[in-house]
Amino acid sequence: MSLKIGVVGATGNVGREMLSILSERGFKSNDIFAIASNRSEGMKVPFGEDELKVKSLDKFNPKEIEIALFSAGGDISKEWAPKFAEVGCIVIDNSSHFRMDPEVPLIVPEVNAEAISSFKHKNIIANPNCSTAQLVVALKPLHDKNKIKSIIVSTYQSVSGAGKEGMDELFNQSRKFFANDVLDNVKFTKRIAFNVIPHIDKFMDDGYTKEELKMKQECHKILDPDIKFSATCVRVPVFIGHSEAVTIEFENKMTVQDAHAALKDAPGCSILDERKDGGYVTPIECAGNDDTYISRIREDTAFDNGLSIWVVSDNLRKGAALNAVQILELLREKHLK
Repeated sequence: MSLKIGVVGATGNVGREMLSILSERGFKSNDIFAIASNRSEGMKVPFGEDELKVKSLDKFNPKEIEIALFSAGGDISKEWAPKFAEVGCIVIDNSSHFRMDPEVPLIVPEVNAEAISSFKHKNIIANPNCSTAQLVVALKPLHDKNKIKSIIVSTYQSVSGAGKEGMDELFNQSRKFFANDVLDNVKFTKRIAFNVIPHIDKFMDDGYTKEELKMKQECHKILDPDIKFSATCVRVPVFIGHSEAVTIEFENKMTVQDAHAALKDAPGCSILDERKDGGYVTPIECAGNDDTYISRIREDTAFDNGLSIWVVSDNLRKGAALNAVQILELLREKHLK
C-alpha cells in the first residue's frame, strides 16, 4: 500500500534520520513530503539518492498526506498535530506533549503493539522518550519470563538527545579546550566537554528531573504500572548513543542463563555479553544500528532476585526516528489495509 507521508521537522537531527530510515526501508521519494519552518522553506534535504525540497508548515495542506511524523518540538506538536489529525491525517508524534494523554497510545512496537488500535480516539500516536524506548525493549522479554518488581536505572545520554545545538556545543567546546580558548555554556547548564552533567530537563519539587519522571511514567504506561521505578539521567560527552546501567528486581530468582534465554530471540534485542576486555557494546558500536544492545548481564548482589544489565542504543534511531517509522509500518500492516 502506497502512503503519502509528511515529516514535520525535516531539517532537524531526528527529522533527517526519519527521512534516511524511510528511504532505507523502501519508501519512495514522490510519496514523502519534507516539512519545516518558514525559514527552511525551499532548502533541500537528502532522501536516499534523491533530494526533497522543504515545504513550509504554515502553508502545507495536511489533506495531501495520510500520515505525518512530527519531530519539531512540543510547542509545534501542541499547535499543529491536532490540526493535521482533524482532517484525517494520522500523526505519529516524537515530542513529550501527548505521551501521557490517556486517549493517545504510547507505542514501542516490540513491546505493546496491540495498544496502537486506540489511535482512533484522536488520530495521534505518541513516540516515547529516547531513553524509555531502548529500556522497555530490553525489559519486555525479561518481564514476560519473570515479573519485574522494581527498576533502578542510571542513563548516560548523548548530546544529540538535546538536538543539533547540543552536538554543536560539545564539538565547539572540545575544539576550544585544546586551543586554550574560552568555553561558553549555552545549551547545557555546565560545560559538557570532558565532563558529565547529572541534570536533564527541569527539576521537580521532589528532586527528580522531568526527564527522570518521563521515564517512570512512560515505563508504567508501556510496560507495567506496578513496577517501582527510580532513574538518574546524566548527560555525557558522547555525540550519538544512549547507555543505561539497569538494576532489576524480579518476583522470583532470575539467573544469567534465564536472562540470556529470554533475550536471545527477542525482537529488537542483540546480546554481546562476554566476560573479557571489549566483550560489551558501547555507543560507538551502536551508532547507525537499529537494535538495542544488552551487555554486562550478571546477578545483582544487592537484591535476592536481582539482575544488572547494560543497555545501549542509537538514540536518534530506536530512540526516536526508527521507532516512529516502525509505528508507521505497524499502522500500514494492521490498520490501513
